[in-house]
Amino acid sequence: MTYWDYNAAAPVRPEVVALLSRAFASGGFGNASSVHQEGRAARARLDAARVKVARVLGCEPKEVSFTGSGSEADALALLGAWYARPRPERRRVVTSAVEHPALLGAAARLEREGAHVVRVAPGPEGRVREAEVLEALTPDTALCSLMWANNETGVLQPAREVARACRQRGVLFHTDAVQAAGKVPLSLREVDADLLSLSAHKFGGPPGVGVLMVRKRVDVQALTPGHQEGGRRGGTQNVPYAEALALALELAVAELPETAARLTALRDAFEREVAARLSGVHVNGGDAPRVPNTSNLRFDAVEGESLLMALDLEGICVSSGAACASGTLSPSHVLRAMGLSAAQARGSLRFSLGPGTTEADVTRVVEALVRHVPSVRALAG
Repeated sequence: MTYWDYNAAAPVRPEVVALLSRAFASGGFGNASSVHQEGRAARARLDAARVKVARVLGCEPKEVSFTGSGSEADALALLGAWYARPRPERRRVVTSAVEHPALLGAAARLEREGAHVVRVAPGPEGRVREAEVLEALTPDTALCSLMWANNETGVLQPAREVARACRQRGVLFHTDAVQAAGKVPLSLREVDADLLSLSAHKFGGPPGVGVLMVRKRVDVQALTPGHQEGGRRGGTQNVPYAEALALALELAVAELPETAARLTALRDAFEREVAARLSGVHVNGGDAPRVPNTSNLRFDAVEGESLLMALDLEGICVSSGAACASGTLSPSHVLRAMGLSAAQARGSLRFSLGPGTTEADVTRVVEALVRHVPSVRALAG
């Protein structure tokens, strides 16, 4: 199998598998809220994981809250900060049209509850214009959310500049950093966010655990009431998964300089080879800065799902868009926001590489595309 769907889920790192195996085999099952010795041991492990995540992000450990996913972290950031906002007369929320569905869903909920939501459209290259976001930050703006890197195109958004502007205007700023972690330098010195979301399974941790970083000056109303996670998220904490996320994040960040350079070279070689050997191929977002591992290709006169299935039969795993939107008949909202027609969006596939990708994988995928694209076109014609 050639697995090129790392943006949907990265394979769990062997070091993380070993950690989880030890954790579940050791009998350490205490509740981190209990005061007896098993509970205190669990609390110590949870605190250690929190310290590791905080060290990577450049924040305080108490600003790190563990969640059940990146989607939950996004929803908690937007909804929780909105419900707890110190100036309720501010009714405006600014975001982009290319955010993750979890964030857009939370924004739609706020809109139904009376918020004025502005969704800034990207340019044709998939990058939101900084000036347009700043123009949308009117004095009645309470929140702004702009993702660090897009999950479908890999395009890097102007999160640093928008965060700085929000700080100057007294607007809370959230960034969805789920697709940035392990791919670009990840630090609050880079993007001075009030809230930041992560998801473990994007950088080699297990699915089912995420992080919401909340600056101590920011209030967030829990969506699940309880005293855990500083009162931001009720429920017994999953200590082994918190440890797994922290370890995977540490490893991904440590390997980043070598991994980023290698994946950039492999991705660029892949795009050059495909363009040289097939006509009617375009890189969605290729004119904007991107994370190193992501290539979203549009094939003229091709039904993307048919091409995806042809590749799958050869053991090549790619995606037709965000994994959370798979199985829907609607074309990608990201590509549509970039100005692509429904047919063009449906003719696009996402190829997301990872640490296990090799030059041989590039050759295999290119050869498979050279074989299958003409036949899929012929069927469509």
